[in-house]
Amino acid sequence: MLIVLILIQNIIGTSAAGFQDASLWEKAKEKGDKAIKAMIDKGLENTSVTLVGVTHGTSNRKYINYEINQSLAKGNGLVAIQIHHFEDQNGEEGSPGAIPVQIKENGFKAYKYTNKDALARWIEAAEKLAGK
Repeated sequence: MLIVLILIQNIIGTSAAGFQDASLWEKAKEKGDKAIKAMIDKGLENTSVTLVGVTHGTSNRKYINYEINQSLAKGNGLVAIQIHHFEDQNGEEGSPGAIPVQIKENGFKAYKYTNKDALARWIEAAEKLAGK
């Protein structure tokens, strides 16, 4: 299962949420670490909260710490969203994964995704906690 960092700029529409085409990720990977980090940095522009999709293996992703640390450096709030309970294209659910340590260490919370209204409340709470 592919897990992506979701950068929320507004809670309206996928483009406002910072969803990116997987082909952008693949092109950046071909160019190396510097290009990937630049893509992450650009994705963080104009954001106040960073959502971290969590499932089995998230804490082992190569750039997860960079994504979270850059978010913290710019003062973003963080929300970890457990999404392992969703079915993949084969109808199988994933396994729960470890919540990145920076979430709790910085006073932020992790939740199991339930619905968009709850997600909006969690984002707003993280934004307030970050002083935004």
